[in-house]
Amino acid sequence: MKNTIEKFYNALNNCDGKSMVACYHDDIIFEDPAFGILEGERAKAMWLMLCETQKNKAFNVEFCNVEVKENKGSADWEAIYTFSKTGRKVHNKINASFVFKDDLIIKHTDEFNLHKWAKQAMGIKGIFFGGLQIFKTKLQNQTNVLLDNYLKK
Repeated sequence: MKNTIEKFYNALNNCDGKSMVACYHDDIIFEDPAFGILEGERAKAMWLMLCETQKNKAFNVEFCNVEVKENKGSADWEAIYTFSKTGRKVHNKINASFVFKDDLIIKHTDEFNLHKWAKQAMGIKGIFFGGLQIFKTKLQNQTNVLLDNYLKK
């Protein structure tokens, strides 16, 4: 299962969405501050979409502290990229937790400081609004619309 986490993040660093989603169980539940809760094919499609949009761009992922006990795991990872809407550089530090079933990830939760992310990605708007629930709700609505459009392709 530790190998599954390592495979997942190495694939993310290489923008290899197909290898990433191969680490997910069909009944996957993913959650993070930017997308909220995504289940099954929506969770898999989110990574495929993100990998497609970051391919051939300055995108770097590093991970460490991979731990697995029984059917649970965790890792710390960092993503460094340019936020496409604003052209601003982002260095996001994320804590991930996992639950496994049949040696695949069935639950994946990413936690990060959304206010800190918003300051980097959006500048002054992020400073003032990034810590508010209304910002989080609006961001999740926007990211899910992007995902809906991706799924319609």
